[in-house]
Amino acid sequence: MAEANTATGNPPRPVNRSSGRPDNLRLLLNNKLATAGLAIFALIVLTALAAPLLPLPDPDVTAPADRLFRPLSEGHLLGTDALGRDILSRLIWGTRVSLAVGISATLIAAFFGSLIGLVAGYAGGRVDTFLMRGIDMVMAFPYILLALAIVAVLGPGLLNALYAIAVVNIPFFARNIRGIALGLSRREFVDAARLSGESNAQILFIEVLPNVLPVIIITMSTTVGWMILETAGLSFLGLGAQPPQADLGSMLGDGRKILFTAPHVSIIPGLMIFALVMSINLLGDGVRDVLDPRLKSGALTRPLARTAVIRDIAPGDIEPSPGAVLDVRGLKTEFRFGGEVFKAVGGVDMRVGRGECLGIVGESGSGKTVAAMSIMGLVPTPPGRIAGGVALLEGEDLFAVSDERIRQLRGSAVSHVFQDPLSTLHPLFTVGDQLIEAIQSHRSMPKSRATERAVELLNLVRIPNPAERLKSYPHELSGGMRQRVCIAMALADDARIIIADEPTTALDVTVQAQVLALLDKLRRERDVGILFITHDFGVVSAICDRVAVMYAGQFVETGATGEILKSPAHPYTAKLIDCVPVLGQPERRLDAIEGRPPVVNNLPIGCAFAERCPRAQDDCRAAPIPLTEFGQGRAVRCIHPILMEAGHG
Repeated sequence: MAEANTATGNPPRPVNRSSGRPDNLRLLLNNKLATAGLAIFALIVLTALAAPLLPLPDPDVTAPADRLFRPLSEGHLLGTDALGRDILSRLIWGTRVSLAVGISATLIAAFFGSLIGLVAGYAGGRVDTFLMRGIDMVMAFPYILLALAIVAVLGPGLLNALYAIAVVNIPFFARNIRGIALGLSRREFVDAARLSGESNAQILFIEVLPNVLPVIIITMSTTVGWMILETAGLSFLGLGAQPPQADLGSMLGDGRKILFTAPHVSIIPGLMIFALVMSINLLGDGVRDVLDPRLKSGALTRPLARTAVIRDIAPGDIEPSPGAVLDVRGLKTEFRFGGEVFKAVGGVDMRVGRGECLGIVGESGSGKTVAAMSIMGLVPTPPGRIAGGVALLEGEDLFAVSDERIRQLRGSAVSHVFQDPLSTLHPLFTVGDQLIEAIQSHRSMPKSRATERAVELLNLVRIPNPAERLKSYPHELSGGMRQRVCIAMALADDARIIIADEPTTALDVTVQAQVLALLDKLRRERDVGILFITHDFGVVSAICDRVAVMYAGQFVETGATGEILKSPAHPYTAKLIDCVPVLGQPERRLDAIEGRPPVVNNLPIGCAFAERCPRAQDDCRAAPIPLTEFGQGRAVRCIHPILMEAGHG
C-alpha cells in the first residue's frame, strides 16, 4: 500500500484530451471533388471581385474595326465580339453580374421560403394548410414559364429577372424546411420551452431555427448554381440584362447568331457558365456532407460492402491454435478522418473454440465492437480499415479471401446478434419474412420447407406460438422476443461462431437472464462458439468461460472467468469488478473509475491506463507494456500487477 500511495503522490503527466476530430474545413478539404469545386469557385469569385482593379478595357465600348478577333489576338486575349468589344473584359464583368444576381436571388428565396416553411411547420393546422396550398399553387406552374410570366408583367431587366427567379424558387425552400420544422415542433425540447414560458416567436427562432439552419445552408449551397443558370437563361432570351450591360447569359445570346462563323463568342461564356455552375454544385455537395451530422464523421462516400484490408506485411501460412474455430492474431483496425488516424484496435489476439464462450469486457469506446465487427469486415470503409493481423476461421484467413467468400460466410459460418433488435430487424417486413430470407440466403430450399425451419428456430429460442409469431412485425413483439428472433436468425444456418454484441443491454433484468440462459443452453447443445461483448462483469460471470478485458484498443488482461473474478491482476480489471453490485452485500461500496479513457488518436507512450491508475509509477509511462504470461492460461499488460504484491506471482 505504501508503494501505491507513493505512486498516487506523483504529479500526473498532462495528456492531450482533445478529440482530434477534424473541423468542418478539413472535412471539406478531405472531399477531393468539393475541394476542386472550392478552388475553381474561389478563383472565379476573386477574379470577378478584382474586376475594377484589373487593367481591362471598358466592357461596353464598341470598336467596329476590331470586330470578331480570334482568341490570343494582340491586345485581346480571348478575342472580340461582333461589336469589337473585348470578350475577356465582358466575361469578367459579366461573371460579376451573374454572381451578384444568382446569390441575391438565392438569399431572397431562402429567406422567404424558409420563413414560410418554419411558420407552417411549427403552427400546423389552418396556418399550415393556408400557406402550403399557396405554395402548391405556385408549384403547379412550370417554374421557367412562371419566371417568364413574371418578367413579362414587370418588364425586361436584370432586377426583374432576379425577382422572378427568387419567386419561383421560394416553394423549394418552403417545402424542405416545413417538413423538418413539423417534426421538430413535436419534440420534447420544444415542449420544455413552452413549459418554461417562452413565446411562440422565441421557440420558433431560438429553439427550432438553429436546428433547421444547417438544412437551409445546405439547400442554398446546392441551389445557387441553378439560380445563376436560370438567370443566364432569361438573359439569353433577352429578358434579363439589357444592352450594353453584360452578364453570362446575354453574352451567350449575343453569340448565337454567329455560332458557325465565330464560335468563340458563344463558347467562352458557355464554358464559364459550365465551370461556375459545376464548381458551385461540387462545393454544395461537399458543404451538404460536412453539415449533415450523419456524415460529419468524415466518411464522405458510401461505405464499401466490406472493410478495406491494408496490411503492410502480408502474413504467411499460419497454423491456428489447437481446437480453435476462430483464431485472431494481431488485429489492428484504424479510422482515418482527414489527417488523423484513430487506432481503435491496437493489436489483439483472441481464440474461440467449439462450445466455448469468450467474453470481451471494457468501458464504452474501448474497441470491443470494432474488434468484433472487423472479423467479418463489417467496419465501414471509409473511414475504417484493417491495418494488420489475421483472422483464421478453421484455418482460413478471413482478411485474405474474396468478397464473395465473405458474403457466403456471413450468416452461415459466423453470425452476429447486435445490441438493438428493433433497429436490426426491418420494420416493414414480418419476422417470418426476415427469418425465411436468412434461411434461404445460404440454403436452396422451397419456401414451405424454409417456413417449417423458421418455426423450428422460433421454438428453439422458446418463443410461444411460433407459427403465429412469424406473421408479426417487429414492433408487435417485446424487446426480449425481438432479441430471441435475432438469435434465431443467427442460428438459421448452423453457424460455428456467434458474435453477440451486448445483446442484453436494452432488456430488463428478467428478460436479460432468460436470453443469457438461452445462449448458454444453445452453445452447449449445438457446440457453437460465442464471442460475447459486454461492459458488465455480472453478465460475464453468467455465461463466459474465458474473459478478455479491453482498454484503449488493447487487451489488458485475459484468463479464465472464475480466476479473474476471484483475483484480478490488472488495476483496471479490479476497478471494473468493483463497479458490479453483489447480491446480499448492500453495504458494499461501488466506486466509479476516475477520469476518462485516452483518445485513440493520441495514445500515451506507456500504459494507457496510467493516468487513471492509483498504482501507476514512472516506469509505467516510460515505454509500451507488452501482454505477458501471468500464471497458467492468464496474461496481463501490467508491470505492477495486483497479485504480484500479494505473493501470488
